[in-house]
Amino acid sequence: MRTYRQLFASPEFQPLFLTSLAQVAAQTVSGLALGTLIYAATGSPLLSALSMFGPSLAQVVGATALMSAADLIPPRAALSGLALAFAIATAAQAIPGLPVAASFGILFVIGVLASVGGGVRYGLLNEILPKDGYLLGRSVLNMAVGTMQICGYGLGGVLLTALSPRVTLLVGAGLYFAAAAVARLGLSARPQRASGRPSIAQTWRNNAALWSSVPRRYVFLALWVPNGLIVGCESLFVSLSPRHAGILFASAAFGMLLGDTMTGRFLPARWRRVLGAPLRLLLAVPYLVFALHPTLPVAAVAVMLASIGYAASLLLQERLMALTPTGLSGQALGLQSSGMLTMQGVGAVAAGVLAQWFTPSTAMTVMAALSVVVTLSLARGLRDEREPEPTPEPTPEASPLPALTPAW
Repeated sequence: MRTYRQLFASPEFQPLFLTSLAQVAAQTVSGLALGTLIYAATGSPLLSALSMFGPSLAQVVGATALMSAADLIPPRAALSGLALAFAIATAAQAIPGLPVAASFGILFVIGVLASVGGGVRYGLLNEILPKDGYLLGRSVLNMAVGTMQICGYGLGGVLLTALSPRVTLLVGAGLYFAAAAVARLGLSARPQRASGRPSIAQTWRNNAALWSSVPRRYVFLALWVPNGLIVGCESLFVSLSPRHAGILFASAAFGMLLGDTMTGRFLPARWRRVLGAPLRLLLAVPYLVFALHPTLPVAAVAVMLASIGYAASLLLQERLMALTPTGLSGQALGLQSSGMLTMQGVGAVAAGVLAQWFTPSTAMTVMAALSVVVTLSLARGLRDEREPEPTPEPTPEASPLPALTPAW
């Protein structure tokens, strides 16, 4: 599968695509509104960054307690139910006088629930497309993320200027309701991918099986850590330039869109291993220019170029699927997504703390430098061409949990 026509002709891809569009638009509009609201109320770069990216920290709770549900709950019910829950939670954030602590409590719940959503969505993608179509399908969904982030941040900026953060939050809630309706009406009632019941024990058994493979472990780390550090840079856009944060976010989304388009549609298979490492470095290196306190146009170009490097995740996800048995694909993709989002939350906290001590520009430079160091340190493990047979799928009755001590 190499063309968009073939991709969109696949049954169920269109409703999955539209569900993702609505949900990403909702997330960007409401995230910008809440970040602006929290910054206006507290004047804290750290709290503003946490309000936009902090829910990612809660993903670690879902990844360790709920992730087995990604393969054990029917996809349509999970996607529509989660979008409905997000709509209600986002609407609650718009209540006048809601304490900041209550806002973060709601964000925590959203983050825990969202940890399952990524595994369900991308596990379903892996199920409805042939194996040779996964990279193209995932790239199109990522392109949808980039496109809707551009539109969402643009719409959010207009709504914030014309109306208010609380009204903008209600628009975000409406978009979540639309995502729930599309998922419920457009997707077919597929059964779950694995047997058994979701449980903490099953989640840990599956996570241990996934983590036991050294090649998979390097892939997970490469997907999680450099990405999280760079999102830490992005979390400071509001405190760096409150009036122009929307431009920087839109530049990042545009760069991600370019990278995903080129990688998913036009990059031949023989170039994927060759360009993986340069793309991972590209994600961080342009942010080093913030040490020089660049003008807005230079900053926007640097952010756009860096975000092309997010396309490295597509290549790493393809490698992850090659190393993972089908019955664990949903949990593997959910673990990848939750781990990445958790590290984004960690990156936002670290960047916010550095910005409190120094300046946003200094914090962004430090985070970018750390990302370069981590990427270089993982390069040797990712160059290993040996790919063992995928780990056998554990059964719900599998006995004792495998040891979780990693072999670094």
